[in-house]
Amino acid sequence: MAKTLLEQWRETAYNESANKGDLQRLWADYFQKEKDIYAQLLKNPDEEVKGTVAELAKKYDIDISTMVGFLDGINDSLKTPNPIETMDENTEVSLAFEKELLYKNMVAAGAEWLYGLEEWNDIFTPEKLKELYKEQKRSTTIVNEAKVYPNDPCPCGSGKKYKKCCGKNK
Repeated sequence: MAKTLLEQWRETAYNESANKGDLQRLWADYFQKEKDIYAQLLKNPDEEVKGTVAELAKKYDIDISTMVGFLDGINDSLKTPNPIETMDENTEVSLAFEKELLYKNMVAAGAEWLYGLEEWNDIFTPEKLKELYKEQKRSTTIVNEAKVYPNDPCPCGSGKKYKKCCGKNK
């Protein structure tokens, strides 16, 4: 059975047996193209850009494979996800994105070249950008409760040692 466009993209982009230099060049090229597309999309964030995979690749002056990678990357930030698992170059897709979700997903991916785009400044205030950034970082931070030892003061505030108070029956 023929591979889908998404399978072809992932096989190339995440190929562990590929020449490291080739992969680095592929990703450096991809990240620059991705940045250019996002800069254009963010200029009119409320406009729904749509078309076939082939039409969008042509619109942004990139090859089909790179467009598939872009669609894979933006899919979790879209108002309605595209059928990326099964699409071909004639599949109609939409790039209508949720602004806050897209920004947070860029932060989660560690893509500073994307969440740092100056176009965001026309969409959100600096305070809002900072708030979204912190929200995203907090959502992935694991907080471990401080361990209470038997001779520590009891966290209930009684003033007794933990072992003589709330830790008695543990």
